[in-house]
This record gives sequence, structure tokens and C-alpha cells, in this order.
Amino acid sequence: MSQNHEPLLAVNAIDVMYGRLALVLKSLSLNVPHRGVVALLGANGAGKTTALKAIANLLRSERGEVTKGTIYYDGARIDHRDPSELASLGLSLVMEGRHCFSTLSVEENLRIGAFSRRDGHHAIASSLDRIYAMFPRLKERRRSAAGLLSGGEQQMCVIGRALMARPRMVLLDEPSMGLAPMLVEDIFRSIKRLNDDEDMTFLIAEQNASIALRYATHGYLIENGRVVRDGTAATLMATSEIRTSYLGLSGEGSRDHLVASLPRSRRRWLS
Repeated sequence: MSQNHEPLLAVNAIDVMYGRLALVLKSLSLNVPHRGVVALLGANGAGKTTALKAIANLLRSERGEVTKGTIYYDGARIDHRDPSELASLGLSLVMEGRHCFSTLSVEENLRIGAFSRRDGHHAIASSLDRIYAMFPRLKERRRSAAGLLSGGEQQMCVIGRALMARPRMVLLDEPSMGLAPMLVEDIFRSIKRLNDDEDMTFLIAEQNASIALRYATHGYLIENGRVVRDGTAATLMATSEIRTSYLGLSGEGSRDHLVASLPRSRRRWLS
């Protein structure tokens, strides 16, 4: 068991290859402190999702592997551990794309998240009540098939399912994708409450740098599989490169002109 002054998650100079042909991550390193909220920023295709899958050891199903470097969680090396073992250690991944079990009800989806728990019916019911208090819309739709939910409701459902496992750390992949700004704000406020009230740690891969840096304590910017900049959220927000290229907060011309001038892969950062 690591001491609190050590990072809860330490990714040390990892390379990730697919099919031993495509080098996707190149000497990528990052740390996530205990009770931290860290943003992993970058445009589409930068390597954010691959980084999360490497941490959760889910690359093999896609013929990917960590070919260099190490990953430590709570002081123990995990890059060769089975994904189910990582879940039992309190590490949960919420994948991009809102992967609900579409024919099951909302409540059945949530209860699946508690499959590995052995603390009894009452404790699981208490966790379920907590999820419903956090996301009241899920309580209203708890008997509905998950496939009939809106995109925002499905995102709440998959986050709630991960929380039912009572994780210490959650890896969130693109929680804002395809959602209205009001729903995105609600989800990030829930992340903030879990961090403040339950000391839950988050690593959030996100294209929408504007909202991610408002709620994160630290951030890493990835381009082409490499970390090109990192620092506190405030430091990154103040960096001229990020303000101009990704946030549209400075530079010549109107914001609309700036958005139009950016590559399509970067425009979503300004939402």
C-alpha cells in the first residue's frame, strides 16, 4: 500500500503498439495523485482513449499491447494484471460511447456494476439510492430499458454503473461527447461532488478542454501519442498556446473566425 504523498496512479514512459505495426503512444508518462482530478486533453486521435485502455489493461482484445514502460496503481505494478483484478482493486473505466446493456432496465444496468461486491443487499441498495440522489433522472427512468434513454441519461447510467462498484479511482473517457452543455455541466458537477465528499480520484480523457480545466486540478496535453505539455489547470488555462489554439480566448480576430480557422479535430475544444 502506497503512502498518500505518492501518486495513486503512475504511468511511466509507456509505448503502445497495435499489431506490432502502429506505435500509438510514445514514451507517455503521467501521474494522478490521491483524491485528484486530472484531465487528459487532446484532439480526436491524439491517444487519450488508448492511454485509458492501457491503464485498464484492455488492449489485447484489439491486438494492442504496452511494449515499453510500466504502470503502477497504489504502489503495485498493474500493466500485466487481469482487468477483473483491477476492478477488485478499486479501478473502474467508463468507456467512450455510453455502452449500456440496451435491453436491460436502468436499475438492472446499475446493479450489474455491483456484481463483484460481497457486502450484502443492504449496502448495495444504499449505493443505489446514492446514485439515484446524484442522478434523479435515472430514478424516474429506473424501469425503462437503457436503450430507450437519451444520450445524457445513458451517460449518467454508465457512470452510475461504475460507481456501484465503489471504486477509489475512475477513468472517464469523453464524458461530454454528444451531450448538451447543461448536461455536461451536471456530469462534471457530480464528479466534483464525488471528489470532494468521497475522496474519489478521477482521470478524465476529454476533448472539451474548457470544461475539463474548470474542474480538474492538473492536466496533460497529448498530441500524436506524446505528452507535449502538463501543469496545473490554472497554468494550462493561462498558456498562450492552449488559449489560442484550443480555447479561443486570445489572439487576433473574432472567436468565430478563430474556430473556422482551426483544424476540424480541434474545433470541439471550444464548445
